[in-house]
Amino acid sequence: MHFLERGKRPRPKLRRQMVRIVVTEMMEKCPHVGRKHSIDVARKMVAKYPNSLQDLIEGEIVGAGYLSLVKQLQNRIENVRRTSTPKIRKRKHQTDSDHTDEIPLEERAAMQDTYGCIKWNVEFLPLEETPESQQQKMEKLKVMFQQADTNPEEVKSLMKSTYYTQRQHVNQGKSIKCLREEWPFWFDELGMSVHFKELTGIDLKETFTRNLDLKGKRLLDYLTTVAVSKSKVFLQTYARLQRMRGPQSGCSDDVKEMVLLLLSYFEEKEESMLLCVEDTCLADEVQLEQVPLTPTIIVCGQSCYSSRRYMLSIDRNLVSTNISSFISALCLMFGSYYNFNIHYPSELASTLEFLQRCFFSINPEKGTKVENKNSKRRLSVNPRVLTLIQDLADHKWR
Repeated sequence: MHFLERGKRPRPKLRRQMVRIVVTEMMEKCPHVGRKHSIDVARKMVAKYPNSLQDLIEGEIVGAGYLSLVKQLQNRIENVRRTSTPKIRKRKHQTDSDHTDEIPLEERAAMQDTYGCIKWNVEFLPLEETPESQQQKMEKLKVMFQQADTNPEEVKSLMKSTYYTQRQHVNQGKSIKCLREEWPFWFDELGMSVHFKELTGIDLKETFTRNLDLKGKRLLDYLTTVAVSKSKVFLQTYARLQRMRGPQSGCSDDVKEMVLLLLSYFEEKEESMLLCVEDTCLADEVQLEQVPLTPTIIVCGQSCYSSRRYMLSIDRNLVSTNISSFISALCLMFGSYYNFNIHYPSELASTLEFLQRCFFSINPEKGTKVENKNSKRRLSVNPRVLTLIQDLADHKWR
């Protein structure tokens, strides 16, 4: 209480103790309290201490949702209510293989496929549409892609009205090469954004740039003033990037530095996300066997800082060969994971989840987007990502 009354952030030990006290009182008054009630109680606490708890629960970085006091209350309630006898959950078995179609597609899909999506599988065509009209629109989009003076609003309308067929093609497992041939607009900024908005409810590039304005400067400040003092390897990476960047300044260069520093902070390899080629390299000259299967940004130049052109590779197919900005390339790469049911590679698990939560505002309460390489159960929130979010929130209070 002393900390909160003075507008200061309580130490972690005090925060945990506060959660235990609050939950104990809640359970005495309402033994069957659940998630919704815990959220309501937390909101009332916010109203009582607006200047301190509001930042703790709903701050800009904390807007990702998982540092919050609300989450701690929920977890504590679940721990207290957990019985000592484990519950046995029986897996549903399908005895007749011919009845597979009776199982909803969402239940057959991998958790990583539907993670973060609000309209992953569209069961029915729009009332005004038929299979024939969808095919006609798909063919029209192909023709328009070859034209130089296409109307962006018409493209947007056609992509949105054929969303049903696009999802059917992806969820049926059509290859990236086939999707690129049938839906060429899907792989440029406009088409990717339209589909991503329908799929997740989030504006791809607009959300990223808005969060960049809110959180980018603070993140860079933390990485370049606090994180550098904690790791010699990270300090060496920062020094190398400064030499590569030189006197250049601007938002785009800050984003490049932010992403490269995040990769180093999480000890993840740059080449898993970015591959540099000669600045004059043509699309058919890229040695795709060296490129990861997952969405990868091809940097045309010696470094991100010197490059003025980027490409995007998915499944070792160059799906976009003339991307003019790093921010556009980053958004296309990230959107591809969701639009095409691609799991985060374990090599980039922390960096991608941090970008997802803090810059693309995708915060599912359950599940993970990371590939499952073994039977080890993954937490809903990557502990390393959560630690960085907490450190950033603490950094704000200084």
